[in-house]
Amino acid sequence: MTFKLNHFTKPPASRQPPKQLIVLLHGYGSNGQDLISLAPYWAKAAPDAIFISPDAPFPCEMGGGGKQWFSLADYTPTKLLAGTQDATPILNDYLDQLLAHYKLSDADLALVGFSQGTMMSLYAGPRRANKIAGILGYSGALVGTDDLATQSKPPIHLIHGESDPVVTVDRYHHAVENLSQNGFTVTGHSTPRLEHSIDEQGIESGNRFIRGLFA
Repeated sequence: MTFKLNHFTKPPASRQPPKQLIVLLHGYGSNGQDLISLAPYWAKAAPDAIFISPDAPFPCEMGGGGKQWFSLADYTPTKLLAGTQDATPILNDYLDQLLAHYKLSDADLALVGFSQGTMMSLYAGPRRANKIAGILGYSGALVGTDDLATQSKPPIHLIHGESDPVVTVDRYHHAVENLSQNGFTVTGHSTPRLEHSIDEQGIESGNRFIRGLFA
């Protein structure tokens, strides 16, 4: 079967047909191969899950062979929202295709994002037609808050470096505040001295969150 996005896969650690689908959404200028390297760390937490990490649909405007979900040439809230909204149907079509292929439902789906991938996860995930299992987001931001109260409310776990120079830690606090005020259950933490990356503490924190989703 030809999928809408090129992707990288780690089969279930149980070696059984997948009972869950965990989709990893990379950051701006990266690719799916980057995040699939984290799947082995979480495989024990979800041994029946297949991990899939797609390339974003568009070539990165900065060059270098990477991909982007949307342009970051203009970082104003209006442009970020427009870019996220434009990319969401592409992501949703791809997720629908994966779920149908593996005979799974939205209740079996979790999204894991880094940076721009977290922006996509936090926008698209709650706006799926059916509630997904959960969202794990690293070093990202919440785009679009006006309609959050009317969306489905999967559990969300956010992790962010306090020394992040790319997506500053105030974006973490903004996301936690707005999601919580709109009825989402939000867990996670900010990490002192961590920049725009995922550290061992963040991996283990994500591990515990994923384990809880599919326990």
